[in-house]
Amino acid sequence: MSGLWGDGGPYQAWVGFLRRWAALEPADPGVLPALAEEQYDGDTWARLTEHLTSALNTRLVAWAEHLVRALNESRDDFSWGRELAQARTGLHSIRGLAAHPGLPESLRTRLTELVDNQITEVQAQLERNLDAEIRRGTDPRLVERRRRTLRDNALTATLTVRPAGDAWSYDPAAPPRRRIVPD
Repeated sequence: MSGLWGDGGPYQAWVGFLRRWAALEPADPGVLPALAEEQYDGDTWARLTEHLTSALNTRLVAWAEHLVRALNESRDDFSWGRELAQARTGLHSIRGLAAHPGLPESLRTRLTELVDNQITEVQAQLERNLDAEIRRGTDPRLVERRRRTLRDNALTATLTVRPAGDAWSYDPAAPPRRRIVPD
């Protein structure tokens, strides 16, 4: 069907966007065209769905790797909590793509469920890691402070709350920003 449009049409617009977005290149989801189920045949929808799930997975993996690295580099509970709170920004952008209004409702629902399941699993894995710390002999008071910090800054909060433009927030999977450190 893409032969009907000189530029590749809506399908190509989405595929190009997904490639840029997954590679953390500048890409504005607000300009994506709406896609209707009757617009394409089953094979085309399967390919588009594969592009979507691949891009979402790529971003989720990059997000998780950055989060783990940031948590491991945190020196105190405040820093640990800040990293968790800031990490939610990346999740909002990932969930935003999964629930993009230009996608058919059934696809949005499936993609959002996939992303939400991953978020829930990362939260649970962080809890399990804290349990393992106790078994390894880490001071239980330290572990319980971290557990409280984890729960106070739960990643799963992104499942119900939209961001309010928090100035401290950033997408940890985004390219690094320049940081000014005083002498």
